[in-house]
Amino acid sequence: MTTTPTGSPGGSPVGDQAADQASFQAADAAELADAMTRAIKRIRRRTSERLEPYGLTPGQGRALRTLAHAPGCELPDAMRLSDLADKLHIAPRSATTVVDALEEAGLVERSPDPADRRAVRILLTEAGRAAVERIGQVRDEVAQEYFGEVSPDDQAVVLRALRSAEARFLAEGPPRRPAHPGR
Repeated sequence: MTTTPTGSPGGSPVGDQAADQASFQAADAAELADAMTRAIKRIRRRTSERLEPYGLTPGQGRALRTLAHAPGCELPDAMRLSDLADKLHIAPRSATTVVDALEEAGLVERSPDPADRRAVRILLTEAGRAAVERIGQVRDEVAQEYFGEVSPDDQAVVLRALRSAEARFLAEGPPRRPAHPGR
């Protein structure tokens, strides 16, 4: 008795295997994306809870960290508000709202841009630098709580995979939207 491979009529077992592998990989990638989304939400929620006593949100923490890692963050040629918006991938108006709250808390100062009167530079204050230190501690604690039971080797694999995916995504440029039917 002979057996016939399952799959499409006239298909070869090798072709079916490749199709099954591609299907499995697509499902696997979707599951990975779902798992990442859950992880990000949990990490963000825990980070938010830990930053709340300091009067900071995760978004404000990201802005402070971005400013702290910018060249000249304490000098008159500090980061422009528009550059901060670009680095955070948010609208300039949203960056203004974040900086307003940080300025009100005494964590940053605005300074006119000497080269462009319309532009504003953002400078970290001493309190802002201290907040960046606290944010770093909170990030480390939350990451250790979430990933602490994952082996360092597995953490390294995940980090390499995400870096590789991000590099490829950035290299491809902005995604093209498919043409809308009926247009």
